[in-house]
Amino acid sequence: MKSICTAVFTCVLMLGAQADEALRQAIASPARTPAYVARDVWRDPYETLRLFCIPADSNVVELRPGGGWYTEILAPYLRGKGTLILAADDPQSTKPEAIRNLERLQAKLAASPQRFDKAVLAVFAPPAQLDYAAPGSADLVLTFRNVHNWMAEGDAGVRAVFDSVYRSLKPGGVFGVVEHRLPADRVQDASSSSGYVHQAYVVRLAQQAGFRLEATSEINANPRDTADHVGGVWALPPGYANKDVDRDKYQAIGESDRMTLKFVKP
Repeated sequence: MKSICTAVFTCVLMLGAQADEALRQAIASPARTPAYVARDVWRDPYETLRLFCIPADSNVVELRPGGGWYTEILAPYLRGKGTLILAADDPQSTKPEAIRNLERLQAKLAASPQRFDKAVLAVFAPPAQLDYAAPGSADLVLTFRNVHNWMAEGDAGVRAVFDSVYRSLKPGGVFGVVEHRLPADRVQDASSSSGYVHQAYVVRLAQQAGFRLEATSEINANPRDTADHVGGVWALPPGYANKDVDRDKYQAIGESDRMTLKFVKP
């Protein structure tokens, strides 16, 4: 496994100054949602994406883009030469929340074609629908704070997701993962009801799917997060699930402690 410094230095050499500047410009764009920009201090988009190393002509899949926090950066960056596949909820889903999430994402994309017109929507509905990209077609697959959601599908379900990522990537392709981190000395429940996940568990899932762990980073770490909050990770900002109860305490903690992992398909 490479050190974080080696991995980032190698990426800078691969991208070149022009692509690196394009990434910085995408992050600095005034078109980004102001509330999203305010979270840069916690989500560290430049450092995170530079670790994953994304050439501007890449074929990239973002799994479960949610409200499009990273989509707002990736879509403009890849628009000229690359491809962004947004593996989102199934329009035929019977779950109202899934339909609402998809409709919000579709509205976001339609409202700003100058940024999002090249983004491609695909269906991601584990464990049944995981053909969001042709086998061996993707240069990178990225997911941000989603592993705990897949764990609700059971062990077989979450393994199916990791297998699908491996299947979709080219040899040498990268799987980038950011996830809320549960301390190693805590017991992890099978469905991750708190939203926190053991880092070793994620590494094991990836390795069992065939990946090699290329790099780990503390870019998104937060040592103030004790990961034992009433209401789970959602008690922290920006969600404040407990509303005004202990709000000052959670605000002082900030957003969650997160692992940042880079896997490679041999």
